[in-house]
Amino acid sequence: MIEAAEKRDGRRERAVASRARILAAMADLIQAGEIQPSAEAVATRAGVGVRTVFRLFNDVEGLHRGLQETMDERLAPIYAEPVHGSLVERLDQLVARRAVVFEQLARPKAFADANRARSPSLAAGHQAFVRRQRELLQHHLDGVIPASGEVIEALDLTLSFEVWRRLREDQNLSVAQAQQIVRGMARAIVAAMTSA
Repeated sequence: MIEAAEKRDGRRERAVASRARILAAMADLIQAGEIQPSAEAVATRAGVGVRTVFRLFNDVEGLHRGLQETMDERLAPIYAEPVHGSLVERLDQLVARRAVVFEQLARPKAFADANRARSPSLAAGHQAFVRRQRELLQHHLDGVIPASGEVIEALDLTLSFEVWRRLREDQNLSVAQAQQIVRGMARAIVAAMTSA
């Protein structure tokens, strides 16, 4: 009886480890530029068989949810870093932090956005991402500007992933150039709206 329970526990632990390797492999392949990695590529990168991929992720939604969780885990330490100082110093820290986060998310977000219309998990993940960015903005600026109103709305847009992607991809700017422009826009918004 004990031996059977140990076997079940061992299988469960191996399944959890394989699942984590599969999700990490998928995230790594997407970050390396593969927009739609095949099950074979994911299995090879994870060091598991293709059947294991399909057994552990019997539907695409489960894979999408897991991918979002993996990216959240990777970015959690960056999100957790405190910001401090004056309003301008906090804005500068937020811009720098978002540059790091958005650069890491660029390819996974492109994958998610390309599949969002047909994936409830990815659609929900997008909404959660937008909400989280806004909450972080409000939290980090708490006490230095009002938590609601036009300043927050304008900063929420200015510091958004969509603005970052436009600068980096459509306008073909470097990270440093994009960061300088976003920082300038954020400072200009605060200066204009707080002096009015």
